[in-house]
Amino acid sequence: MPSNSNPYDSQNIQSLCVFCASSSALDEGYYAIGEKVGEIIAAHRIHLVYGGAAGGIMGRVADAVLKRGGKVTGVIPEVLSGQERQHAGLTKMYVTKDMHERQKKMADLSDAFLVLPGGLGTLAEFFEILTWKQIGLHKKPIWLLNSDGFWSPLLEQFRYCHRENFMYSEPELLFDIVEQIEEINDFFSNR
Repeated sequence: MPSNSNPYDSQNIQSLCVFCASSSALDEGYYAIGEKVGEIIAAHRIHLVYGGAAGGIMGRVADAVLKRGGKVTGVIPEVLSGQERQHAGLTKMYVTKDMHERQKKMADLSDAFLVLPGGLGTLAEFFEILTWKQIGLHKKPIWLLNSDGFWSPLLEQFRYCHRENFMYSEPELLFDIVEQIEEINDFFSNR
């Protein structure tokens, strides 16, 4: 169960930004995570904000939301619009000039953040939004889905950084760790 170290009113969460992989070369279990998360988002009538790709976990989350009549906004930078196949069926798509503008746009459009399995792009997005929270630029909830221990080595590194005084805040005060997909329902149970 999440620690709920980030007090919030779930009634105020109308949009959720999901950071995750766009790779289409993953084990099917990762795509199943994306589909299930998309189903939960749609069931709670939350507007999905994500990186705009048609493939990978990204595409599966978006497709699951759209299939259930939900709203999905994609934000993709020009540099990736040719590398990652843009999702053609979204409610809204923004094309930004660069990655920095993309991150700011996704943050501005979102009331909360959920990090699923991913690689360098996902880590970059997570670290930036986490840093912004640590220095007080926002107070929005951040959830990290540690399904099957995917992020456990990273979590240990965060704890080590804190013990060695490289992080001002304990990691658990900046974001909640979610071990099971079903726990995401708990965040929106008051809606």
